[in-house]
Amino acid sequence: MKSRDTKLIRLIAVFKLMKALLLLAVGIGALKLLHADITSVLEHWVAKLGLGPGSRDLGHALLNAADLTPNKIKDVVVGSFIYAGLFITEGIGLWLLKRWAEWFTIILTSTLIPVEVYEIFRHANALKVLVLTINLALVGYLIHLVRKKDSNLG
Repeated sequence: MKSRDTKLIRLIAVFKLMKALLLLAVGIGALKLLHADITSVLEHWVAKLGLGPGSRDLGHALLNAADLTPNKIKDVVVGSFIYAGLFITEGIGLWLLKRWAEWFTIILTSTLIPVEVYEIFRHANALKVLVLTINLALVGYLIHLVRKKDSNLG
């Protein structure tokens, strides 16, 4: 494998591991909220961070938080930990330059693209478009790399 390809694969690995860390943080944070009064916790953080309590978006977030049930929070915890585990698997496999990890990443990332497109159509924002663009580029590059390796084997 060329040095450039190795560097790009390792960059993707770091990206996947960073996503895993973020999801672990979300899961742990949600776990801490499991038996807490979420609205009080959010109000505390709003005051601590000095956010404007009259903000329409903040008010909307507080109303949504009030609707969170323990079961919904458990779903967030479980989902975050499952996806973190998948991203850790991808990241470590890619860092070790394992062929199975390239395929695993292609398949897993590709399955999430329709969800990302749906989310953009539902509520578009720059971050969602950026994530979709990165994931499309990542899948495209990995498919190119796998096909290049296959042609070198044959």
